[in-house]
Amino acid sequence: MSNSPSAPRSGFARMFLVTGLPTELKVSFWIWFVGGILGLLGGMLGMLASLVLFAAAPGAATLVLLLMLLAAAVGAAQIVLALAMKDGKRWARLGLTALTGATLVLAVANAMMGVGQGGNWGTFVISLAATVLLWLPNSQAFFAAARSGNTSSE
Repeated sequence: MSNSPSAPRSGFARMFLVTGLPTELKVSFWIWFVGGILGLLGGMLGMLASLVLFAAAPGAATLVLLLMLLAAAVGAAQIVLALAMKDGKRWARLGLTALTGATLVLAVANAMMGVGQGGNWGTFVISLAATVLLWLPNSQAFFAAARSGNTSSE
């Protein structure tokens, strides 16, 4: 394999390749991808931390463990959707938009319960910004070109 910048990339390196994407999609991709990594890691660390809770409150620990498992699964799904979105898959863009809607529901539920630190609102605003970038005219044109097979991305 050549070290030339023009050499085709495959495997792990291709995951980070964003050439050929409009700037809006590049920014959106990195927001979703990094957010997914953080969600996955946070969920996994939360699962480990919940194991300590089993000694004191097994019922609560089970609930926390399930919620952390869900957080890790959503983070993993976000990574997969971001990678598919980068390849011009419209279903991935819809999935990421649905995740933003779910984030709004969680933020409202958190606010109505009056518990927590209100962190869901920040997450919602960041998700909303990344989602808006997915639906701007340059992004629309990229997805239309990808559907017809006229993209220049690798």
